[in-house]
Amino acid sequence: IIFNLSKKVKIMYIEFPNDSVPLNSPFYIERNPIETQVKEEIHTPGALVRIKGPKKIGKTSLLYRIIDYAQKQNFKYISLNLEQIDRTILGNLNRFLRWICTKSSRALGLKPQLDDYWDEDIGSKLSCTVYFEEYLLEEIETPIVLAIDEINQIFAHPEVAQDFFPLLRSWHEEGKRVPNWEKLRIVVSHSTEIYVSLKISQSPFNVGLPVKLPEFTLEQIKDLALRHELNWETEEEVLKLNHLLGGHPYLIRLALYYISQKELTLEQLLNDAPQTGSIYAEHLRRYLTLIREDKELAITFNTIIDDTNGENINLDPILSYKLDNLGLVKFDGKRWLPLCNLYRYYFRNHTLIKHLSSDDINVLLQENQKLKDLVNIDDLTQIYNRRYFNNYLETQWQRMAREQSFLSLILIDIDYFKPYNDTYGHPQGDICLKEVAKTIRDSVNRSSDLVARYGGEEFAVILPRTDAPGAMHIAETIRKMVKSLGIEHLESNGNQVVTISLGVASIVPSISTKPTIFVHIADQALYQSKQQGRDRSTLGYISSYDETCRLDENGLDGLKN
Repeated sequence: IIFNLSKKVKIMYIEFPNDSVPLNSPFYIERNPIETQVKEEIHTPGALVRIKGPKKIGKTSLLYRIIDYAQKQNFKYISLNLEQIDRTILGNLNRFLRWICTKSSRALGLKPQLDDYWDEDIGSKLSCTVYFEEYLLEEIETPIVLAIDEINQIFAHPEVAQDFFPLLRSWHEEGKRVPNWEKLRIVVSHSTEIYVSLKISQSPFNVGLPVKLPEFTLEQIKDLALRHELNWETEEEVLKLNHLLGGHPYLIRLALYYISQKELTLEQLLNDAPQTGSIYAEHLRRYLTLIREDKELAITFNTIIDDTNGENINLDPILSYKLDNLGLVKFDGKRWLPLCNLYRYYFRNHTLIKHLSSDDINVLLQENQKLKDLVNIDDLTQIYNRRYFNNYLETQWQRMAREQSFLSLILIDIDYFKPYNDTYGHPQGDICLKEVAKTIRDSVNRSSDLVARYGGEEFAVILPRTDAPGAMHIAETIRKMVKSLGIEHLESNGNQVVTISLGVASIVPSISTKPTIFVHIADQALYQSKQQGRDRSTLGYISSYDETCRLDENGLDGLKN
């Protein structure tokens, strides 16, 4: 903001949103409580803060403000931007660590003295550590913030990364017990678009305080619009912008810049944004290129874009994770969605999967299914696992709530299974588990019914659109079929064969509540089956949402058998 004092005229200079937001910019939006939390964290001895996210989300802008805050606290700071370093230096561990020591010395106002501390016999990592501990940290009395921006630049040099990241982690660990290292506070920012394969025990990215910057809220978008001198009379304009761009900081700022400069109206922006020649063309083309380079990723993203029924919850987690790291998708607790409608509209109009025949696509889909099975299928019994059960129950709960249809759940436990293992051995116990699992699976016929391994010797059956009498009929069928297997069990307290106990719950779900209480009802019914002698089915039936709430308040005392 510039004031011409002679004419008393205010001239508003609206900066073009390109790189980081300058410290004195009126267009920086604080995202609390995250920023407050980070500033508090650097007061902690030996702290490590890692700011992560896709490009153009605001990582560097936040890093600048952490450095500025540290200065105001009379901390010393070392600011390293790895985009400024020569590739020849970055690709050589010894040269890279010497560069860090030299830059750090100068940042702290100290003369570089590497030759006094560098020893080839102990290696560059230990030499660098000794240099920091015995020289830099010894000379400086106040806390020091080591801020490393674009640390993901090292990912292109795996051999350096495999040594440097564990080194950072070790400095952080030393800060918990060594007085000199307590002074060092490490803050790094890195793009999640690129990762290097690291051992979990050595990576710095699973320690310290993780910071993932959120999207702008409606209030923050409205505030930013006012700062661009857009005095929109109602919130309708803000809602339209948010509907298209989803609160993405860069996309929002770019839109407000062009609208405030009167180069576009809001309506023109809304209509033109997904088009090839729009203000977002370069941003969108970069993503299109990235997606097309990975065929499996393209298929997964295409599935998310085309999904309208919430069926994609079981997408391959690794591929979904990659798309999340790219900043293209988000998980709303039920399913994966495009991060914003701009991405949905643009990528629907562009072919993501190029140069693939229908046979190639079928092969990839089959391979994706195999990957999903590895994650969702129990290895021993070859039925669905607990993770898939949880996701499917949540999905069916919401669906039956919308339809106002009954949802039933059966929990099953093999009777006296520990004595069975003790008597016949664990290999025979595994065979028993597989036989019981197969029998349960063969007892349900509809594609919407789900059989899962719930725990060690526990199984679960989800029955959409099934009321209590229907669920009890299926439960009794399962119980009789397992018993008819005639698997010998001399320690079964009288039956001489393997039997099961079952607990059944049935309810018309409510969208406003969670299925947790539903599982509790079935579990309590299963408990009563065991208490009453096992080898039986017990129904815990709750007829209404109000009754479920009362049951929740009464600690399940209202269970009816």
